[in-house]
Amino acid sequence: MASSELPVINVHTPTSSFSIIFSNTEDTLHILFDKISKKAHTEFRDRRVKPGWVKYSWNGSTWNLDDDSDFIIFIWRQKSVSGSEAAPTLHVRNPEEPLPASTDYRNPSFHLFISPPSSSSPSPRPHSRADGSSQHSKKTRKSKKPTDDIPAFKKEFERYHNEHGVRTVMGSIGPVNNVRMLLKNGYRHVYISRKFALKHGFIPLDASPGHYGYEGLVNIGNWPVTVGRTRTTHTVYLSEESHFDVVLGRSFWEKRQVKFDPVDPTDIVCMDTGEKIDCELVILKDGKGQIVTVT
Repeated sequence: MASSELPVINVHTPTSSFSIIFSNTEDTLHILFDKISKKAHTEFRDRRVKPGWVKYSWNGSTWNLDDDSDFIIFIWRQKSVSGSEAAPTLHVRNPEEPLPASTDYRNPSFHLFISPPSSSSPSPRPHSRADGSSQHSKKTRKSKKPTDDIPAFKKEFERYHNEHGVRTVMGSIGPVNNVRMLLKNGYRHVYISRKFALKHGFIPLDASPGHYGYEGLVNIGNWPVTVGRTRTTHTVYLSEESHFDVVLGRSFWEKRQVKFDPVDPTDIVCMDTGEKIDCELVILKDGKGQIVTVT
């Protein structure tokens, strides 16, 4: 960003847009959250913006801004912007609050409501055809391939994330709120990890190895699961999944009638209520930076 420019960052929420003054040399992540929280006439007035609420757009993708590591990358990206390029844009939302209903006002600049780009091709001009049109012209018209309206970058995005990313949603299970859950229809049931179960009292603290999961999956009862505005009850099993606290398998998908867009892997709709769910793609990496595949 050129030094002569005012250090302004645009912020979009599900219902509003505004800007804040921001110094990428003096402000911290805590100060940034404070400035957003104190902005008047927004849904965050008198409420503290927290980690998990803020994302930013950069280079055609949406990135989390949750901790100091994310913030360092965010600052570096801001400083690398030239005068002709757009600075990163923030998107802020309390994940525990539902998105505005389709009948209410929705900010079209918020990342979940941005319409995918469509390529508009001019309609072909009608051919004037003489009585003696040749067989060659007919063959030429038959051999033409159908027009593909999906932009190349969208195909590349889909291919990359289908290979490396997994779908996740925020929700609650039992008494525990704000839990990141893996959506995976390759799993049959709803599962919680041993560590999560011990921490939140789903199983006894003195549960010994050989019980509660090490010798096959163990049913630990029926628990309410809330995703979006809807709560459903599911039989929950203990698992040794180490990457996610909760896995929502086919039993959840079938009860909520989950449907996703084959072009946009983050476009998730629960057909039982018609509600669009806030979904994020997460790419897991090990200590060496290698991508971890969740099977």
